[in-house]
Amino acid sequence: MPTGISAAGGEPFALRTSGLVKRYGSQVALQGLDLAVPQGVVYGFLGPNGAGKTTLMRLLVGLIRPDAGRIEILGQPYDWRRRSLLHAVGALVEAPVFYDYLSGRDNLRTLAASGARVPDARVDEVLALVGLADRGRDKAGRYSLGMKQRLGIAAALLSDPQLLLLDEPANGLDPGGIVAMRETLRYLTRQGKTVFISSHILPEVQQLADMVGIVDHGRLIREGGLSDLLNEGGHVGVRVAEAELPAAMAALQVLAVPAAARPSGMRGVATIDVRIQPDRAAEVNRALATAGIYASHVSAGSDLESIFLSLTSTAPAPTATGGGWGERG
Repeated sequence: MPTGISAAGGEPFALRTSGLVKRYGSQVALQGLDLAVPQGVVYGFLGPNGAGKTTLMRLLVGLIRPDAGRIEILGQPYDWRRRSLLHAVGALVEAPVFYDYLSGRDNLRTLAASGARVPDARVDEVLALVGLADRGRDKAGRYSLGMKQRLGIAAALLSDPQLLLLDEPANGLDPGGIVAMRETLRYLTRQGKTVFISSHILPEVQQLADMVGIVDHGRLIREGGLSDLLNEGGHVGVRVAEAELPAAMAALQVLAVPAAARPSGMRGVATIDVRIQPDRAAEVNRALATAGIYASHVSAGSDLESIFLSLTSTAPAPTATGGGWGERG
């Protein structure tokens, strides 16, 4: 077992960064990023566009170097001089690229020959794991976007890694394929492996992740167990006529809790997210009714999307106090 800074259970972290900084000229992509990923979990790494997610993924696989800070992989300090640590890491960063004139199987064999030794049977194992066993002899140039994504995940699994880094792994997959991916990643964590996912599909992360880290402007603004985050992030959503939105926001001030308006996706209708525990939904409805405003819909609960919006710069400004893998196409 490698030595290193340990998680709560005494096991080393699968991944840890401390004070990580990366600049592109005058632009600071990461400014002192600290995160800690225990072994054996699915960790969802979330943030708005430009928050630093892809920069971190590229740093972790050695495509770029940090300007300051420290990275630990599987309990060991990591930098460009210790790239052998990446033999225990599988990664899919940005869009996968393959030789179009080679079959899916031969693409994997070529990749397997370029790194640490991989048993010959492993290529067929990973093709089966991602549901490409019957298409492995087809040329990669004939693959759809979703099939190429599955082949990219198969490539990341070739070395049977202890840590799997996936950047937008659901890209191009249809709902059935996403479910199959979820089951496969869960299978890997049951084997003690760690999966680190950067994704913008928040409902999928909510179903998959054990832990979440939310980054904004290159800093980690929240990290912890997903269930804890959801328990703290109760909300009540109400839909009102768009013309009544100002009056509704004023009426909700009596509750003395944060509330924010956002588009509902329906013409003439606005949605208000009220940061209040779900069992107080009746109070929200009563405050509106007292002001002569009647909501067309009231929903109560906790979801990752509303919490994400409330924590990041993408959130609307508050105006109250406060199996087989499928693919699209």
